[in-house]
Amino acid sequence: MTERRRGSVARDADSLAIGNSELDWNRDGLTVSLDETTVPWPSAIRGCLRLHPQALAQHVETLAPGHHWRPIAPSARIEVLLEAPKLRWTGNAYFDSNSGDSPIEDAMRRWHWSRSPLRDGGAALLYDIERRDASTRALALRFDRHGAAEPFAPPPPTVLPRSGWRVDRTSRGDAAIVETLEDTPFYARSTLAATLCGEPTLGVHESLDLDRFNSPVVQWMLPFRMPRARR
Repeated sequence: MTERRRGSVARDADSLAIGNSELDWNRDGLTVSLDETTVPWPSAIRGCLRLHPQALAQHVETLAPGHHWRPIAPSARIEVLLEAPKLRWTGNAYFDSNSGDSPIEDAMRRWHWSRSPLRDGGAALLYDIERRDASTRALALRFDRHGAAEPFAPPPPTVLPRSGWRVDRTSRGDAAIVETLEDTPFYARSTLAATLCGEPTLGVHESLDLDRFNSPVVQWMLPFRMPRARR
């Protein structure tokens, strides 16, 4: 996505438009229409994503004072239909929302998160958070196929190998990184194998280092990966 000024954003109860891209919510789920340009080597990203939730969850957690997380669709199906580049596929998906009264780097130092689908159609989610005031929050939630949430006892912490950019990564229990999908100076996203809720799972894991994100060097580097529109 492109970072844009306030005048390029429009929203109502069912849609959000940011520049040439738009999100629309209807009875079938969420449709994301993309019309973006990559950097630093310009190329088009055009097409749409269609997300079909299995169920909508009403569960909301406070990650830090004034900052909230809602896993809107813990389990979903996605259709990827891109014109540029030419890509089409379907798969398992997830949809959540983070909101806050201040920038997240003011409230938190880092987090480690994972979402793993379960055999019954539900999902297991783990969240380990270190706040800016040095307090911590650990979440372990199991969502059933209807979107109902139930906490479970999290396995003990385990240290994972650092990313290529040396971002610290941790998870729980016997977790192991299968493949790193995205590796940046402050963020890493990976596929994760772990035993959760008594069964082997293959999910998605992310580690976010907000001290790194907040550093002047990384802030200077950001426009080289995410374009900033001048108007």
